[in-house]
Amino acid sequence: MSTPCGHPAFQTQTIIRSLLDTAGISPRKRFGQHFLIDANLMGRLLDAADISTDDCILEVGTGTACLTTQLAARAASVVTVEIDARIAAIAQSVLAGSANVTLLLGDALERKSAISPQVLDTVRSKVSRARGELKLVANLPYDIATSLVIDLLLTDLPFRRLCFTVQTEVAERFLARHDSDAYGAVAIIAQSLARGRRICRVPPEAFWPRPKVDSTMLRLDPLPEAERAVKDAVDFARFVRQFFLHRRKTLSHLVRSLPSAETALRALAELGIDPRSRPEQLTVENWQHFHRRLQ
Repeated sequence: MSTPCGHPAFQTQTIIRSLLDTAGISPRKRFGQHFLIDANLMGRLLDAADISTDDCILEVGTGTACLTTQLAARAASVVTVEIDARIAAIAQSVLAGSANVTLLLGDALERKSAISPQVLDTVRSKVSRARGELKLVANLPYDIATSLVIDLLLTDLPFRRLCFTVQTEVAERFLARHDSDAYGAVAIIAQSLARGRRICRVPPEAFWPRPKVDSTMLRLDPLPEAERAVKDAVDFARFVRQFFLHRRKTLSHLVRSLPSAETALRALAELGIDPRSRPEQLTVENWQHFHRRLQ
């Protein structure tokens, strides 16, 4: 079934309930299964992604394939990942007529700090044959969203845009400014590697079952390598993370664990950074300059 414009019909709450009831299953809280049932908001996510017919799309959290079918109608290829075999069976049936979709069953994260090799290899294979851009478009499972997005920014995959839905609390960590409660390693790494902005707020009633928190759609546009202030992104992420393991301690205390503690203290002085400052008091640019001095 398609809409007048040729796109697949949107899955309403009634349709999703029927698909699950027929399969004799219900949403699993441990997999963060909250299905977006607001067509207008899904349209906002798709519009922000600005998908062309040549693009390759990665989706994490296939669910009943509502978003997947919309992506398949717009892009050259879609790689979608679902961890729950019960839901994946439903998605496989829904996607039976979508030849440009590859459905992977498994966890998108091999571990907290690494994307699954199966996901990486599949996306690389699709990108090598694509004429367009690589994009992430997804309503992300809440429990893996932060790690997944940061890990994708740190891979060598040529992402042009990441559009995704996360808890509002998580969205604030990506966009936070220094010296705020939400500011930390996530903000510093993400803002050093991409430009980010909010797409829109997503209230609990936009999902079924309703989560207990508000959500936010975010858009991140990775910076071209030539425009990055950080040249070794993986090392920069490691560097920043080690300081935020003990964010309430001062920099003068934290640099003592570095192999080049004296050099680090001199670098702070040269940059005009008070060694009595705590990690969250440094701006993103401070962290970039500090890391560069110590490389």
